[in-house]
Parts: sequence; C-alpha cells; structure tokens
Amino acid sequence: MLAKIDKDAVNDIVSALRKIEYGSLVITVHDGEVTQIDTTEKKRYKVEGKKRKAQ
Repeated sequence: MLAKIDKDAVNDIVSALRKIEYGSLVITVHDGEVTQIDTTEKKRYKVEGKKRKAQ
C-alpha cells in the first residue's frame, strides 16, 4: 500500500530538499500517511592541517 501524501506534505518535502546542501531528510509515515518531516543539516568547514615543526 502506498502512503497517502497530501499536497502540503509534498510541498514541505520539496522545500526542505531545496534548502539542504548537506544533511538528511527523514519522512515519518504512520498508518500509511506522512505524519512528520525532520531535517538535519550539516555545516562543513575546511580546516587547515597543523604545521610541522622544523627538525
């Protein structure tokens, strides 16, 4: 059985996908209906390595 997806849920899912650059989107389904959408966004920063001491 396919989950019932109303228009608002679809719009919210698409909107969340457009906003995320890195992360995850979790769609919770209960009794065949979308009941919750959770997003986790990750921020990545470039870190320069430590400089080695002269020997």
